[in-house]
Amino acid sequence: MSEPEAEKPLDFIRTRIQEDQQAGKNDGKVHTRFPPEPNGYLHLGHAKSICLNFGIAQEFGGLCNLRLDDTNPVAEKTEYAEAIQDDLRWLGFDWEDRFFHASDYFDKLHSWAVQLIKAGKAFVCDLSFEEMKAHRGNLIEPGKNSPFRERTVEENLELFEQMRLGEFPDGTKTLRAKIDMSSPNLNLRDPVIYRIIHQEHPKTGNKWKIYPSYDFAHGQSDSLEGITHSICTLEFEHHRPLYDWLCQNLGIHHPQQIEFARLNLNYTVMSKRKMLRLVEEGHVNGWDDPRMPTLQGMRRRGYTANAIRDFCEKVGVAKRENVIEVELLEHCLRHDLNRCAPRRLGVLNPLKLTISNYPDGQVEEVDAVNNPEDPEAGTRPVSFSKNIYIDRNDFMEDPPKKYFRMSPGREVRLKYAYYVTCTEVIKDSDGEVIELICEYDPQSRGGDSPDGRKVRGTIQWVDASTAQKVEVRLYDRLFKTADPEKTEDGGDFIDHLNPDSLKVISHALVEASVEQFEVGKAFQLERVGYFCLDPDGQGNDGLLLNRTVAMRDSWAKANK
Repeated sequence: MSEPEAEKPLDFIRTRIQEDQQAGKNDGKVHTRFPPEPNGYLHLGHAKSICLNFGIAQEFGGLCNLRLDDTNPVAEKTEYAEAIQDDLRWLGFDWEDRFFHASDYFDKLHSWAVQLIKAGKAFVCDLSFEEMKAHRGNLIEPGKNSPFRERTVEENLELFEQMRLGEFPDGTKTLRAKIDMSSPNLNLRDPVIYRIIHQEHPKTGNKWKIYPSYDFAHGQSDSLEGITHSICTLEFEHHRPLYDWLCQNLGIHHPQQIEFARLNLNYTVMSKRKMLRLVEEGHVNGWDDPRMPTLQGMRRRGYTANAIRDFCEKVGVAKRENVIEVELLEHCLRHDLNRCAPRRLGVLNPLKLTISNYPDGQVEEVDAVNNPEDPEAGTRPVSFSKNIYIDRNDFMEDPPKKYFRMSPGREVRLKYAYYVTCTEVIKDSDGEVIELICEYDPQSRGGDSPDGRKVRGTIQWVDASTAQKVEVRLYDRLFKTADPEKTEDGGDFIDHLNPDSLKVISHALVEASVEQFEVGKAFQLERVGYFCLDPDGQGNDGLLLNRTVAMRDSWAKANK
């Protein structure tokens, strides 16, 4: 009888939630949320937050909302909002009917701002953002009060109403919370809670000329939705006192904010601002470029939702910033694809092979295994004839001692087919090998010999009569250094871009059945790597294939 699986130890967030439940806090309810800004596409860092928030809700019998923090109409687009929902569904999470926007609460947020003004806890300020920065002070020196801090309640109410009506230009006035300009926490030094933005909003149109800051909208939106645990990344730790101050001074439901370390991946930038620059400057081909750590890019490259969820679980939840090796991500992907990806034959660098003793005009079918890790996947027929192609890398005219693939006079196995022996090498006028002449053993069909002899080498191939031409895009790491954001002498992260992050191989050949695969669904070209069809469809040389990941798993070997 097998031992029961040991329970996984709780991380510090889950421990805190378990303690709250046991203490009866919030009547034992657990309600989380995932609140992205619709100003770009979700990336791998968001996936960690998604898995954490939705995962905790599921584990503790609670609920998780999806809420778009649409408080800045300048940067927001409907396409981003739609992509966010699409990515969450692809990852396997469902918010049911709990889809909200911060803009749903603009009326209530405005009334709370008025409440603070009436309580003498907010004022309209005429300082520019540059002047506010100069007044703010630093970690050593306290800030200076705005000269407009002592306006009367009546004056503040009138000015705030004029702001709402759009009577002032952008940047000329803000509404600031009146807290403490000498606070050691800079976020409490009279932070801006409303600013003027004359910009049409994707959801509310031109109704509003003022918009709440993230800090003002976030906690109050959590409160309105009954969130019990507001789980944020570590950069919001110093914003928590403001989160608490606003909930306390408005006298509203007060969720508990808990911070965790964001996901940092080497050879990658995880800043939306930096990703936007990569897109706008043309260093990548859009947000869904397969080299990008966006979920759209990873999906286009053939990543699976299972692999990303597994990666997020393995990374875990930490209190301190750390950097995760990209090899762990690739290991999780290989582990999942090895289990579920169908196998196909293909050659990236074709070399013609003619079987001299094979009957002219004959075409037969051999059985090929779809996935050796999945017995239920069955087999498929693959055509075989006198003329086939092997990969040029599987032939050496003058091989070293421990070379077991094809060379003159050496017998090798064509996977799923026959034993063949190279009898002649044909070259062009420049001495380049252009064709191999071989003989096959008709008794070795299926890759076995009736006399029991063994061969050391097995190589992949495709039938010349049915092979599908493809253009293959080999993707590598986007940056050539592990920490591209670490720059010296005034350098820039762009300086660390890898010039070889994309290589295009023309005239590659694969089994004809490859064209039947769903776009973005990864399959393995045996002994070559994992690939998927690109949504662009056709390239200059046939179907477009993206390499999902190479075969080698250096991380798993290094961590045995």
